[in-house]
Amino acid sequence: MASADAENFRLAVLNPGGRDHEQRFAENQSATANEHPPVNFHAYAACTHGAVFRDLKGAIATGWPVLLLLRGDFRASERALAELKKSKRKIAVALKETGAHQIAQQLTDPARFARFVKIVREANGGIASTPEAADFFRLFRNNGIEFVPTPYPIEDENWNWAMENRSGIFVGTREFAVPSRNHLAALLTVKKLSDATKEPVTVFNSERRRGAKLISEIGFRKIRVHEKRMGYRAYLGEVARHKIVFQLDRSRVPGQVAGDALLCRSICVGGDGAIERIAFPETCGEKRGDAELIEIAERLLMNEEERRAVAERATALAKEKLSFRAGREILARFFAEL
Repeated sequence: MASADAENFRLAVLNPGGRDHEQRFAENQSATANEHPPVNFHAYAACTHGAVFRDLKGAIATGWPVLLLLRGDFRASERALAELKKSKRKIAVALKETGAHQIAQQLTDPARFARFVKIVREANGGIASTPEAADFFRLFRNNGIEFVPTPYPIEDENWNWAMENRSGIFVGTREFAVPSRNHLAALLTVKKLSDATKEPVTVFNSERRRGAKLISEIGFRKIRVHEKRMGYRAYLGEVARHKIVFQLDRSRVPGQVAGDALLCRSICVGGDGAIERIAFPETCGEKRGDAELIEIAERLLMNEEERRAVAERATALAKEKLSFRAGREILARFFAEL
């Protein structure tokens, strides 16, 4: 597709009945002005200067192709698809939650599964934020399915959170209750790393008293525990203070932990999300055991020159494959070919 065609492409992302308000990402709009940061599914709209809707009429009124998110019991998505088809829009569908454990949880109900299959087959196509979700979609149709990794505004200096004089290890996961997150194992591993390198540790605790007690039992020498949620930009500022981000997640998620690290010009060690595998091939958890990840993390914590070089290579990969420009071009070509 010609670059001019990609520049003119706009996408409406529709989350019927969702919680997020309508949000438009104008071409010259400051990145700081948006209510919701341009990440996750908002990024697919943001990279095309499109918009996010929860109201069907607003999405139809744009005249743009629509990315319809599938969530909950899929009933609202099914109704929205029927109306969008009447309006002759090009429609691609996407699962809003695409971790391996999340797909399994959503589709164990027979009625919901049947509804999902019907929607996927009736849409013009499907977009997946992980290769595994794309392969899953292809079980139900053999054309019109595309893996589009979540775009990140890596080329926008408003979202460059590079910081000098970093210290410590940031734990990227926070869910004890999801086995594939391996959050407890990550904390135990980071404890070992911290003891060896004398680096402080930062973790977010989303599981209240139970999580706090588990963290306390591990016995860190120096740890900062955040109990409250914070805005995304403040969160990035917290991530950026650290030498590395560490995780042992095996959930095959889109990879926001690694995406956050990219915006901070930092390094994500561990994890097998889509972004991890694309931007951090030297340090991700794909085909690496915990012992190797510990060795990599310890080396990066102790060697600033190597740490800087790995971060620069990750940024270069992200600019080529995960930037807003790259995302816009992939989406424009995909919808043109539907």
